[in-house]
Amino acid sequence: MPLLKKENQYSKANNMDKETLIQVHNNVKPYIHETPVLTSELINEICDCHVYFKCENFQKMGAFKMRGAINAIQNLTSKQKENGVVTHSSGNFAQAISLASKYLNIKAYIVMPENAPQVKKDAVLNYQGIIVECKSNIKAREIEAERIVKNENATFIHPSNDDQVILGQSTSAKELLEKQSDLDIILTPVGGGGLLAGTALSAKYFSSNCEVIGAEPENVDDAYRSLKSGKIEYNKNTSTIADGLRTNLGDRNFPIILENVKKIIRVSEEEIINAMKLVWERMKMVIEPSSAVPLAALLKEKQNFKNKKVGIIISGGNVDLTNLPF
Repeated sequence: MPLLKKENQYSKANNMDKETLIQVHNNVKPYIHETPVLTSELINEICDCHVYFKCENFQKMGAFKMRGAINAIQNLTSKQKENGVVTHSSGNFAQAISLASKYLNIKAYIVMPENAPQVKKDAVLNYQGIIVECKSNIKAREIEAERIVKNENATFIHPSNDDQVILGQSTSAKELLEKQSDLDIILTPVGGGGLLAGTALSAKYFSSNCEVIGAEPENVDDAYRSLKSGKIEYNKNTSTIADGLRTNLGDRNFPIILENVKKIIRVSEEEIINAMKLVWERMKMVIEPSSAVPLAALLKEKQNFKNKKVGIIISGGNVDLTNLPF
């Protein structure tokens, strides 16, 4: 595997030591739920290991994204808060930034593609986010966000490639390890990389020997390829049911992942659907397709996890109930 000269291509994240992670967790606690850690004897039997689900589908606004959003906004200056924030997202981060901004009484401009599901737009509006629609492509999102930054002096917050967002996302795995300190492995989905990077930091500082493994759809395996090549790779298409994992890594989270994550497991669309269905049927939990990807990875390579204690971060539960895959 080619080695990445990180100092030449990507700058390491600053101020991400153990004490910082502890302080961040203390700061966000008033605004988040400490979500439960649940188990299933049947799933343990199927996987031939002990599985502990950190259920961020029960988080405020229905996903782990709330953690990173509230931490990022808390760390703005008074002037920045006065002018508001902007992000581009068609999903969970749009809702997270809207709700976090509502809590802190600041404006939130949310750039959303015009074809985003109405249920997601309604959720953003319910949290008092200001929706600005754009064409359904990344370039259009970026142009519109830049326009708002210029015209409104709003501060742009990236959904995953932002130090404060990464730190906020680390708190989920920190809570998991506080509940189950003897985990051998934590599996987490990877899309933009904020959750995987934050989880890797918590495992580094709050466990003695816990490995972090990413899980990713085969159809959008840019993180898998990035880990192999040592540089950020991109996808030519975004064809996956796991819509929250269609984005790529960034220069802030990739160095953390490269240094602390040794493996990413790829899974098929059918494996994702089967894992999602298993949780719905057996645990009676509503989870979104992206959340099923780590369990799908565990099921796919269960011989490598035999008798291990495995944590899985269920990233969210915001599902379009009119468009289920089963």
